[in-house]
Amino acid sequence: MRFQHNKVIRVLARLLLLCSLLGLAACVTTERGGIGDKQDDVKALEYSVQLARTYIREGNWQAAKRHLKNALEIDDTSFEVYEALALVFQNTGEFELAEENYKKSIRLNGDFSRVRNNYATFLYSQKRYKEATEQLEIVVSDTLYERRAAAYVNLGRAYMQLNKLNKAEESFNRAYLMQRRNYALMYQLADVYYQLGDYPKSQQYYDAYQAQAKKQPAEALWLGIRLADKFDDRNKLSSFALALKNLYPTSKEYLLYKEAFGNE
Repeated sequence: MRFQHNKVIRVLARLLLLCSLLGLAACVTTERGGIGDKQDDVKALEYSVQLARTYIREGNWQAAKRHLKNALEIDDTSFEVYEALALVFQNTGEFELAEENYKKSIRLNGDFSRVRNNYATFLYSQKRYKEATEQLEIVVSDTLYERRAAAYVNLGRAYMQLNKLNKAEESFNRAYLMQRRNYALMYQLADVYYQLGDYPKSQQYYDAYQAQAKKQPAEALWLGIRLADKFDDRNKLSSFALALKNLYPTSKEYLLYKEAFGNE
């Protein structure tokens, strides 16, 4: 009897230990569930932002805002959400809201070069060239930014607007070292060297640009006309002028041509 009694006690002890272990397992499972919830939130946030960006590319601003609103409900400290909101408001002409969201995104992550580049583009479109250069100088200092060459081009254009031609030349040259086959960049270099008065260098880059450009815009034809005039090449001047007249008769460049060479 004593043996059976001891056996019962051992069985009960094992049952108690098992229940204890099961209780501990339940606690661990609950904790893992919490981690899972956080991971689900991260995935839901990423999904909402991706969908919003797709709608932004399609120009569906209301759908983009709907998904970004959902994203904010998940995490109102996401710098990517505010960047996407800024893009929406910029494209819908709500410029104050666009700037507010760009600044929020930058405050949350100052090392986020893409948003600074987009913010600089926004500032440039608002003719706030000095502020644009300030943002772009930070962007180009990020040596690992995948669009660094494009940022240098934008920086050069902003410096051109500020008439800081040497800084523009430096920026365009830095971009050219990274993208030697970028023929649009060759035009930028031709333009800045023309304005600096270095006509041989300007002609060199213009020829390289012209060799690759299938169709020149009005500003490029106007530069070609002025270079042909500097080098007294009447045939090229006439050819570029005819193209400007036929392709862009209502452009400001054609008006400038007529003002400068109207009697020829």
